[in-house]
Amino acid sequence: MTIASAGLLISQAERARRTIPLAEGPPPRADGVFGAKFGGKPLVMAVLGDSIAAGYGVLRTRETLGALLATGLSRRLRRPVRLHRFAVVGAITDGLRHQLEDALEVRPDLAVILIGGNDVTKRTPVAVASRQLADTVRGLRGVGAEVVVGTCPDLGTIRPIKPPLRWLARRWSRQLAEAQTIAVVEAGGRTVSLGDLLGPRFFAEPTRMFAWDHFHPSADGYAVAAAAMLPTAVAALVPSAPASTLSLDQGVHTLADAAQEAVRHAGTEVSAEQVAGRDRGPLGRWVRLRRLAVMPRQQTPDRDAPAVPLDEALSGKGDMTPQESTDGRGRDGMM
Repeated sequence: MTIASAGLLISQAERARRTIPLAEGPPPRADGVFGAKFGGKPLVMAVLGDSIAAGYGVLRTRETLGALLATGLSRRLRRPVRLHRFAVVGAITDGLRHQLEDALEVRPDLAVILIGGNDVTKRTPVAVASRQLADTVRGLRGVGAEVVVGTCPDLGTIRPIKPPLRWLARRWSRQLAEAQTIAVVEAGGRTVSLGDLLGPRFFAEPTRMFAWDHFHPSADGYAVAAAAMLPTAVAALVPSAPASTLSLDQGVHTLADAAQEAVRHAGTEVSAEQVAGRDRGPLGRWVRLRRLAVMPRQQTPDRDAPAVPLDEALSGKGDMTPQESTDGRGRDGMM
């Protein structure tokens, strides 16, 4: 890189930082029980990660990613879900070790992780960030939790980031997302690629899909992300019978190939699979790809309306707010 091009990137990065405000306050509190009407012992769900995992950018609990997923799970599984949010605004992957300590205390049945955007902006080495994420997944799997990771979003879709920095941000985001996919599946988790999931709608409806800071998702943006992740969360908790008779012509890929494919297609699930009863072949671990992303139904443009429903399971407002809540924790940062 020439001195002139390096100077241009530094200038653009500083301009983007001035355009994208720092967090001014904590996201809505979301801890509590969702779907209490179903009765029985609640399923315990933990959410770890950065400000997107925490739900920064919206005003109501029911609009946060954790609340949307907890509500969807409770109605799909017909049981209550107790949500614990450990995500911290501004977190990088290294910060997951502290969140993990807290999450292990509640012994979650399901852990959802979204992390990576701040690692891109702060240039955390990909190998370091992916190793730290894998350590977190292994820690959660060690207490029996199912783990679903939404991989790094494509920061090249953010308008305040201008070319050529936007192109570099896209490249760095995809590199990290690919490495995250491999690390998570090897550690026993599942991934859903978020990539540019919000990109097309953001450019078409920037005031609707993103929050006031043009960086974090709006209520509708979180609904799109939750719609992509909910099927994987359900599948993780209600696994199908072992597919020991699958062959290579039935949607099975090597993990390395699947990671590259998932990065190119947002809303793709990658999960471990078996071929003829084996986890691995000559080129590594077998996995299955599923395309999951759907665009929720459009609602009235009234900004006071509830978030876009994920599907029929999220229609109505009945138990979109937990019965009990506690203060969330956060600190200043972009994501």
